[in-house]
Amino acid sequence: MDGGSRKIRRVLLFINPRKNDAGNLAEQIRKTLEGRGIEVRSCSPEDAGGSAVSFPPEDRYDLAFSLGGDGTVLGAARAMAPLGVPIIPVNLGTLGFIAEVPPGDWSAVLDQVIAGTAGVSRRLMLEAVVERGNKTIKTASCLNETVISSSGIAKLVRLQVRLETLSPGGFIRLGQYRSDGLIAATPTGSTAYSMAAGGPILDPELEALIINPVCPFTLSHRSLVLPSTEPVIIEIEAEQRSGVLLTLDGQETETLEPGDRIRIRRAPWQALLVYSERNVFYRALSAKLNWSGVYQNEGGGSRDGVSHA
Repeated sequence: MDGGSRKIRRVLLFINPRKNDAGNLAEQIRKTLEGRGIEVRSCSPEDAGGSAVSFPPEDRYDLAFSLGGDGTVLGAARAMAPLGVPIIPVNLGTLGFIAEVPPGDWSAVLDQVIAGTAGVSRRLMLEAVVERGNKTIKTASCLNETVISSSGIAKLVRLQVRLETLSPGGFIRLGQYRSDGLIAATPTGSTAYSMAAGGPILDPELEALIINPVCPFTLSHRSLVLPSTEPVIIEIEAEQRSGVLLTLDGQETETLEPGDRIRIRRAPWQALLVYSERNVFYRALSAKLNWSGVYQNEGGGSRDGVSHA
């Protein structure tokens, strides 16, 4: 990690209670850290959801552990990235794209963090600002994606999409989207919902934004990869047959109204994910997409699919 050795005084554990081994591993980590004189606190992804986390924001942490799957990492990232706290993402789920530290390696990775030799992946996060009239009604960040979709039976939503630029006029019109939804994804989220909707796969450390319509009414609408330095403005058109919903990382939601504007821009912070090996993402990608033969899960059966929160 940058800056040489790191003094660890306080650690926060994000525990997914639905993972059978999470409680036992958390207790093992707690005993080990407290034996080294390190203070340990814990919370669950449910505690960290919404616009606030379960611990006071003025609390200081030097390191966090995510004990679960990719979804647990997403909750931990939204809580810890604004504080600049690195996360050790211990994988207790199936083969994932984000949670990549094996349960048996957490102690060795911790030693690397303390010694200042651990690798850290700096991941772009997005910030979504919902404006209604002249007021901002919600501001939230995400690591994977922001999705605007129908909340009712009629799936089609009508959206106006613009790119805010420094060029004369200030905006580039990207068009009217009529689709089942619109995904604004980070490179980290390119292997989640966006990939399932036919979007491109990006290296997770790139600085870019994917705009990907879900089942567009017009076949000419395709995924766009845009610079992360320029915000995207999405406006909900007046004529909607059902409600419209904003979803962040598949874990936070906000009900939208006709006329609402959603400004999606690069967040002022990055998620800091400690990794044990740089090539884990590409190994997971190869296994998920069957690039080198059928991936066999731990139970012996074949597996495919997409990692998502």
